[in-house]
Amino acid sequence: MSEDTPPDRLSVNPKSPHYNEAAIERGVGVRFKGVEKNNVDEYCVSEGWVKLSVGATKDRFGNDMTITVKGAVEPYFRDKA
Repeated sequence: MSEDTPPDRLSVNPKSPHYNEAAIERGVGVRFKGVEKNNVDEYCVSEGWVKLSVGATKDRFGNDMTITVKGAVEPYFRDKA
């Protein structure tokens, strides 16, 4: 990962192996199929998918319910390094 390139895969869940606190604190925005998304829980650029939160619904473990959608994923840092 270079200074201006977000990670290929990123999750906002601290329990995930793809959690990256430094990138999240810096602020990563995600465009999915050309549309800005604010409810992304996890994404993977190389595999072309995002996990989106579905409202305020929780699963039996208290985690947000998500759906996985496939398409073009474009992450970017909201601010400069």
